[in-house]
Amino acid sequence: MVERKRWLDLLSHAVLLLGVLVVAFPVYVTVIASTHSMETVTHPPMPLLPGDQMVQNYQAALMGERSGSGTHAAVGRMMMVSLISALVIALGKIAISLLSAFAIVYFRFPFRKLFFWAIFITLMLPVEVRILPTYQVISDLGMLNSYAGLTVPLIASATATFLFRQFFLTVPEELTEAARVDGAGPLRFFKDVLLPLSVTPMAALFVIQFIYGWNQYLWPLLVTTQENMYPVVIGIKQMITAGDAQTEWNVVMATAVLAMIPPALVVMLMQKWFVKGLVDTEK
Repeated sequence: MVERKRWLDLLSHAVLLLGVLVVAFPVYVTVIASTHSMETVTHPPMPLLPGDQMVQNYQAALMGERSGSGTHAAVGRMMMVSLISALVIALGKIAISLLSAFAIVYFRFPFRKLFFWAIFITLMLPVEVRILPTYQVISDLGMLNSYAGLTVPLIASATATFLFRQFFLTVPEELTEAARVDGAGPLRFFKDVLLPLSVTPMAALFVIQFIYGWNQYLWPLLVTTQENMYPVVIGIKQMITAGDAQTEWNVVMATAVLAMIPPALVVMLMQKWFVKGLVDTEK
């Protein structure tokens, strides 16, 4: 029996509290800065209590009513672009990975393992490594400044395919035999047996891939040149100007707060499914 010591409990709680403070304090400063005027934010020391400009700052961010330099695109539009892109990337990755893993596990065809390892090796070739030829293809197909250009190159996922393959390998063979005896074809077996069993890993992957799609920066920076197609992460960068031009940091901070809300909501609303999808092994 492990003896519990009170000082160890206090130490562990102190370390956890310190970690929360380190993570949460920048977020708190961002929220506070979004409630003050530009003069208050740019002239230190900035107050650590909320100001009276919250409604004006968030309205200016959402509607694009800004007087400073940098992009004047409405944050509401940018968040819609980010939301659509993140949903398409997350759902597309899950759909393609499910079908790929199903084919690799349940079908017998020549060079099956070779195809699997070819998919797995692409983990060493992320978008950042093959970004120039990928951009050339998207440009030649006329997909710049479009949702297809933002999402299609990011949909394929070797990681998700590998995870679903490992999950399918743990499905009892008796289920496959029972479906075959009942006369179920491959697609019927996939729809009626595998999909219901895969709900929790699908939910876990959805959370991960949604945040991945929402936080994309480098690829959208290349394929978007029009303000109406900026994702919110790119919009924040375009609002920050260099040189002598003045940046409205209060509006930038309001935009940053708005950009944190959708992924935070996804994590909070799907936390139970996310944890269950990572640790649940019951079939």
